[in-house]
Amino acid sequence: MPSTASLIPRLKLDYPQFSFKQAEHFLWSPSEQTIYYTTEVESYGFLLHELSHGLLRHTDYSHDIELITMERDAWDKALELAETYKLAIDDDLIQSTLDTYRDWLHARSTCPQCKAIGLQVKKRAYACPACRHTWRVNEARICALRRSSTS
Repeated sequence: MPSTASLIPRLKLDYPQFSFKQAEHFLWSPSEQTIYYTTEVESYGFLLHELSHGLLRHTDYSHDIELITMERDAWDKALELAETYKLAIDDDLIQSTLDTYRDWLHARSTCPQCKAIGLQVKKRAYACPACRHTWRVNEARICALRRSSTS
């Protein structure tokens, strides 16, 4: 299996509209049109996944569930790209990664007061239909989840 580093030169030729920069984390930056990658983890799957965000023109989302949809769509596109480069991405890797986003959404939507599942009412704000408590959440895609009460 090829390493992330060995795939970079080919991707730079095939996708000149994007920059590829080594970093501490795999990340797509829509504002910079840059795919950040790490060579510490030898996983071309993550690289193709971040490239897929760029190809799909993923920028921002207003509801947290949209992020999960974007992540799933990026993995689907990464599987297509893997076929093009005659690579395989393990489904367990994909599902494990998607599980982190599912867990993230569950944690954000759980009412800190009564533990029922709340509804997102606006960007980074939730309300509980059971106890009517409201709370705000941080972006928390890479950092730790933080919730603060608004009622």
